[in-house]
Amino acid sequence: MTYGEHFTATQRALILLGSAPFVLMGCAVHDVRQEPASLLPPPTASSTYRVAVPVPPPPPPLPQAPAGLNRAITTLLANFNGTASAAVISIDQGWTAAYNGSRPMPQQSVSKLWVSMAALDLIDQGKLTLDDPVVVRREDLTLFHQPIATLVKGDGYRTTVRELMRRALTMSDNTANDRLLNYIGGPEAVRSFLTRRGIQNIRFGPGERLLQSKTAGLTWRQEYSLGGGFNQARSALPPSVRLAAFNAYVADPPDGAGATAIAEALMRLKQGRLLTPTSTRHMLDTMAASRTGRARLRAALPPGWTLAHKTGTGQDLMSRNAGFNDVGILTAPDGRSYAVAVLIGDTTAPMRTRQELIQQVVQALITYRN
Repeated sequence: MTYGEHFTATQRALILLGSAPFVLMGCAVHDVRQEPASLLPPPTASSTYRVAVPVPPPPPPLPQAPAGLNRAITTLLANFNGTASAAVISIDQGWTAAYNGSRPMPQQSVSKLWVSMAALDLIDQGKLTLDDPVVVRREDLTLFHQPIATLVKGDGYRTTVRELMRRALTMSDNTANDRLLNYIGGPEAVRSFLTRRGIQNIRFGPGERLLQSKTAGLTWRQEYSLGGGFNQARSALPPSVRLAAFNAYVADPPDGAGATAIAEALMRLKQGRLLTPTSTRHMLDTMAASRTGRARLRAALPPGWTLAHKTGTGQDLMSRNAGFNDVGILTAPDGRSYAVAVLIGDTTAPMRTRQELIQQVVQALITYRN
């Protein structure tokens, strides 16, 4: 091999051009030395790298409620003589039709739902049972509708969590509900349940006695619980005091809730996303046994439909009413279910007109559901 064969063609060309200052002897050089990266010129805009990032596909569009149902609900409630809201959610298809759905409206006895759910949640945690014994005494009595009061004699009426829940949900018994509320830890226990379950735009008030007293312009006294004492004390108040208290309640109800929020919570209950399967079944079965409000949601159901629901009715002042409601889960013969909430917050419409509004929302659902 000759001397020149130790070099590449490129190196020989450089030597001939006089550009190689020296030659390494005794080794074969096979490539050209690279410049250090720090000495390379900075990249220009045209030389920067572009990395292709995959773009995720857009989310599927939200299910749309039947247009006819939206129109019907809007027309019904917009033309109603009073403040009202409604929400209908298809539990199976996921669409929502609502009017005024986020506005907080007085719940009244609809709030008994949250007391029972909070109690069942504690049962799911192993902190109590449906068969826990509970005593109802005279100092536990409340006001208005309380059929359990006739059973409270002497040292009290001995019952259970199960029975208190049944009376609260199916009879709307105020004393049964307040006794259950106190047994599970009071209003804070219910509010904690709502918060932990992510249930928003549903407020829980101080319990029946305090809520109704403040709405009337009174401070609760235990003697109001018997012999028409509450009604007598309320009637003795100056009209201006009653009106101011009534207006304050409907303007900012401490038990206020949006119709959409209630319907969403009922949907989650039906789907088993709030309680265990056993507690979910107990809650729905108890709600289905309710016979209150025969002229509200139930009155508009055709044969074959079923209903699990809770009503709520507030106080009257002259020709005004503060809270006339019905909320529930309606199930069609084909198995599809709908969470429905109709809330009337402040109106001078007669009771029959209020009942008809609730029925008409159900009729619109049956007509336009797809």
